[in-house]
Amino acid sequence: MKKGLMLLGSTGSIGRQTLEIIKKDENFEVLLLSAKNNINLLKDQIDEFSPQYAYVQNKDSAYKLKNSIIDSSCEIFSDTELLFDLLRNTEYYMAINAMVGMQGIRATMAIVESGHDIGIANKETLVCTGHILMPLAKKTNSSIFAIDSEHSAIAQSFVGEKKENIDHIIITASGGPFFEKRKDELEKVKVEDALQNPNWSMGKKITVDSATMVNKALEVMEAKWLFDIEIDRIKVVVHRQSIIHSAICYNDGAIKAQLGVTSMLLPISYALYKYDRRNNLEKLDLIKIARLDFAEVRKDIFDGFYLGLDAAKIGGSMPTVFNAANEIAVERFLNREIGFLDIPRIIKNEMDRHSVIKNPSIDDILEIEKKIFKREEC
Repeated sequence: MKKGLMLLGSTGSIGRQTLEIIKKDENFEVLLLSAKNNINLLKDQIDEFSPQYAYVQNKDSAYKLKNSIIDSSCEIFSDTELLFDLLRNTEYYMAINAMVGMQGIRATMAIVESGHDIGIANKETLVCTGHILMPLAKKTNSSIFAIDSEHSAIAQSFVGEKKENIDHIIITASGGPFFEKRKDELEKVKVEDALQNPNWSMGKKITVDSATMVNKALEVMEAKWLFDIEIDRIKVVVHRQSIIHSAICYNDGAIKAQLGVTSMLLPISYALYKYDRRNNLEKLDLIKIARLDFAEVRKDIFDGFYLGLDAAKIGGSMPTVFNAANEIAVERFLNREIGFLDIPRIIKNEMDRHSVIKNPSIDDILEIEKKIFKREEC
């Protein structure tokens, strides 16, 4: 019997690479594909993988896609509630959530509350609702498999070990394109500069998050929930080569790390096969690498990162504020409406004005995001 896959965010970087892996394995069957509005690529994916369903977030785009496909049994829709209903009630092997943004939260909840397994690449779910998601997954016996390279590396470094033997977790960071810049130089940064990640090829939003190092603060928050560990026991280290993807330091001083080439194929494959190794992927040549360098996260230029750590320690609804403020600020930066250093300024302003909700519901979280987006768009 084939393994059914529900792939959310199929036209993004994670989605495309997931399809690259599964098309080499005839045991997989794509049941659902979804996209925001990239209907040209989604149409190609429908033609190649013949899913039963295709969800398009943008209603007009869904209508155009419907009219462009002839002789297909694929049901194309834009009804979000129908998407959640399919995620709850369809039988499938795993769902991969690579959606970008807050809509991914409700999708994840629909998957987990029905007891299905999930490979997660949607940061908002864990950052904003980890306090809801993890107890729910335990209740429904839903397994959550990390897709981010850093969290996959931590999961791999944890194999065969006992949680009580962990001293701290180490998350590595490339440092982005501006690690050696002075702060006054960052005032002149253009969009094109921020999109030049030294090691990784990613979508625009996460590439900017790498340049501000906000992405590492978000990954600290994710790690807290995924591995049930205190924020103070998660350390971030700049590692310019991006060869060590993350590590765990144990009580006896031993450090176990996962090393690999800068490709998302390995963490996607590791999650897709539920933490088993199945694919013959590119191997790392240590002789060619020759050296590995490490540094602290600079406090003088990475304000966004340290604001994120503050948000993580405060907890409650503050991580949602941090995430939403960053999301709208990055969007405005990419639209050339604000400067690069305005990103952490906007985040700080929103954090300063927020009254923390200690144990926010999903409705609280979505309402906070809505208010921030409305305020910052004015």
